Amino acid sequence: VFVVLDIGTRRLLHWNITQHPTADWTVQQFRACVTGETAHRFVVHDHDAIYSSELDRALNSMGLDVLKTPIAAPQANAYCERLIGTARRECLDWVIALNERHLRRVFAEWVSHYNRGRPHSSLGPGLPDRSSSAAPPARGHRLPPGSRVTTKSILNGLHHEYGLSSVAA
Repeated sequence: VFVVLDIGTRRLLHWNITQHPTADWTVQQFRACVTGETAHRFVVHDHDAIYSSELDRALNSMGLDVLKTPIAAPQANAYCERLIGTARRECLDWVIALNERHLRRVFAEWVSHYNRGRPHSSLGPGLPDRSSSAAPPARGHRLPPGSRVTTKSILNGLHHEYGLSSVAA
């Protein structure tokens, strides 16, 4: 699983899955998500063999500075390490992927939940995609008049997202 994470918002910008990643495939993934429309300045990656000098040159030509983490120091890329651990704990450890297509479908649903419905403690009481969290302010432990709590099942009940909706008259 290849992921591109925006550190400031904790939003997954791009992801893809392959059984046999190569440097060329990885360059193509960066081309798909680095469009020049956003103000990204750098890419942080480890010393995996996939990150060749050709890939670093391609990233530099896209206007990105390449920052390599020290060898055997996962704390240097803590945000991405945390994301990978979260993906394993919340999704991949609970699912037996039947094939690549099934894994893509499961991971796509989890990524949507991660970006839009899952609170991130490092952001305070916020979600990475703040556009979807337009809930009215709560007053104590009471629901706003004319509303009820709704639930949406994620990954067949592995997770749930909660929201408010209007009560039908």
